[in-house]
Amino acid sequence: MQSITGSRFKEMDMGTLKVIKSDLEHEQAVARLMTLMDMEPAFDSDEENELEVLSVLIEQYEHENFPMDKPEPLEAIKFRMDQQGLAKKDMLEYFGSASKVSEVLNGKRPLSINMIRKLHNGLGIPADILIQEPEIAKEIEQGIELNMDWQAFPLKEMQKNGYFGKLAYTSAKLKSYAEDLMRSFLKSVPGCENIQPAMMKTSAHLVNNDKTVNEYALKAWQVKVLKETCFQKQICEYKKGTVDLGFMKRLAKMSWSDQGPLLACEYLFKHGIHLVLEPHLEKTYLDGAVCINHKGNPVVALTLRYDRLDDFWFTLMHELAHIALHLDGNYEWFIDDLEMKTNDIREEEANDMARAALISNEEWVLSNSSALDEMTALAKSLEVAPAIVYGMFARKYDNWPKVIKRIPKTSKHL
Repeated sequence: MQSITGSRFKEMDMGTLKVIKSDLEHEQAVARLMTLMDMEPAFDSDEENELEVLSVLIEQYEHENFPMDKPEPLEAIKFRMDQQGLAKKDMLEYFGSASKVSEVLNGKRPLSINMIRKLHNGLGIPADILIQEPEIAKEIEQGIELNMDWQAFPLKEMQKNGYFGKLAYTSAKLKSYAEDLMRSFLKSVPGCENIQPAMMKTSAHLVNNDKTVNEYALKAWQVKVLKETCFQKQICEYKKGTVDLGFMKRLAKMSWSDQGPLLACEYLFKHGIHLVLEPHLEKTYLDGAVCINHKGNPVVALTLRYDRLDDFWFTLMHELAHIALHLDGNYEWFIDDLEMKTNDIREEEANDMARAALISNEEWVLSNSSALDEMTALAKSLEVAPAIVYGMFARKYDNWPKVIKRIPKTSKHL
């Protein structure tokens, strides 16, 4: 090949040099370059100038046609450690713990977003080298985790409520593995990317005035609700328009049975609606919520925050009213603290429809008596649980103690 190249370039002057356009030309140029280098041309000679121009042309062709693969993240980390004389103990600030240092450097643990950020800022490793996992790159592109404080989630309470299965970590270990636990938890639920809290572009309508809501806890609760629907058996397809006042009134009559809450679950399920009972997390102030899951089925979630039968039925009707009046098939959530007053007309509409489903305005006006026996008689005539009527009076008379103590716990009916 050198003889061919030599014959081509033997009498070549600078005016004959041109852009390399093929692999053959590249080979010939490289051979000529080697010949010129062996000649050790004098400074500023024609041969030296030719060598410099050939070098540029070869580099340009190789850059465009033979791009080098980026080094693997682990290779780049180890190279920088060797370059700066860093030991494993020096990597604690980048990986968080000795066990994580060992797992990352042995290729047993992928880099997290926080690790990538620290390695980039602290060691100057280019981010595009560190971010080569498709899932991480996608998450960064969507901006999902850029401002996530993993330890801000109520990890201890979540563990107690079974968010992480049968896990039994100490508080210190929960904090150490916060990102791993939460990433795994969030990824396990289809559609969770649509329920990001405020720092993550929420679309939730939260009824709350002056309470400080822990939005990380709210996010976790929403994901847990969706996760519970994945464990429920195959559900029927939901037909838009199924829920109306008549539907809600028929459901309310099931309250007359001691098995009312269970019958309600089955009734809703047969009509393509999930009903999930999931305890609230601290500083979420939740009574209930409603959304559409990734399969297009409505999901009603109740916390039983006060575990009273009247609260169960009223909150259930309130959330069903949102389905009837406000859900339009997107992934919007309505999240309700029914203790709070609001100027949101949709919440007032849901309250009005819930009350009408349980006791119509006409029935309420005709039987507006605070005598327990008359309230019981009214419930019987309406074919609803007495607890519902007691609860309506309790709300009207600011949780009237004489009535409240007569209302059984929902948990006794489940």
